[in-house]
Amino acid sequence: MKQLLFTLVLFMAVSLSVSAQWLRKPTPNDTLQSVRVLDNGNVVYSIYAPKAHIVSLAGDAMPWGQKVEAKEHDNGVWTIEVPNVKPGVYRYHFVVDGLPVYDPKAPATTELTAVATVAPTGNEFFAYRKDIPHGAMAVRSYESKTIGETRTMRVWTPAGYEKGKEKLPVLYLIHGGGDTDTSWPNAGAAGNILDNLLADGKIKPMIVVMPNGTIVGPNIHDEVAPFAKDMITDIIPFIENNYRVLSDKNHRAIAGLSMGGMETMETAFQNIDLFSYVWVLSSSFNPMAQPAKEAERLNIAANAAKINKSFKVLVFTQGGPSDIAYKNCENTRKELDKAGIKYLYEENAQEGHSWGTWRADLYDLAQRIFK
Repeated sequence: MKQLLFTLVLFMAVSLSVSAQWLRKPTPNDTLQSVRVLDNGNVVYSIYAPKAHIVSLAGDAMPWGQKVEAKEHDNGVWTIEVPNVKPGVYRYHFVVDGLPVYDPKAPATTELTAVATVAPTGNEFFAYRKDIPHGAMAVRSYESKTIGETRTMRVWTPAGYEKGKEKLPVLYLIHGGGDTDTSWPNAGAAGNILDNLLADGKIKPMIVVMPNGTIVGPNIHDEVAPFAKDMITDIIPFIENNYRVLSDKNHRAIAGLSMGGMETMETAFQNIDLFSYVWVLSSSFNPMAQPAKEAERLNIAANAAKINKSFKVLVFTQGGPSDIAYKNCENTRKELDKAGIKYLYEENAQEGHSWGTWRADLYDLAQRIFK
């Protein structure tokens, strides 16, 4: 009897649940495609916000200095059509009545930032390829004694690493200001780029560590020194204690973009014997300080001979004159020239201070390290 009663109650509960689902009124959000790439190269972003008054779009998807108006439709869907979007991976979020809102329909989101891939042909160097083996992108937590908290990093290992025994070189790859360790794997498409290069035999097997360079503080420039210490004291030891890696300087590289470029210089110029490959992407000395003072603080002139001997390659890159770090980088390089520092200057993409530039930089630098 008790069993029969339980069965009847369970049946009624399930029936009510199913009925509730069927009674729910469908909305346009059920079938909404939030990001659509049109044949003409425009991209349409959509969000269902029937009670909103003003909707806009923010992030990398928006052209620099341009405003694109959102259009409200009768069914409560708002659309923003961004013209002439180049193939790439773009961060974006909606702003609904002044409130930042992540795209609830996006397959890849990080807090309030979603990521959309715009790749009409699928043949781009950063596109996902089905015909090749893929490495692993792990999320690793570690205790930072420097910062006094548990922090995370992303670690890419090449396809087949789990079954191998060989020790590999390491690239430490740092994002820019306001971003996190999710940025290179998502907007930077780092995993796809590295998988494709390795499958094509263009890079040596390596481990790529993408730490969180953002530290909460009064301003972005105060994050640089603590992170550099965290890199030396906590991040590198964690990797070398938990992965099969070569731990000599000839098998260690560091690269970073924008604020991450400042962190790269802070780390490398003060730990010259630890790195052989140093890439500074769209960055400079602290733009709030005098370049000469920063060069003096980092002992550039005093250590010039040691730097030139230790670094196999020191490279500065920019995204062309439209890169917001362009002039600051020029001023930084003038100080390096005065000190007699040997370096290369390159522009891999004319896409300004954007992920289009930095993806091209990663594609280039990954092929030139550990050779």
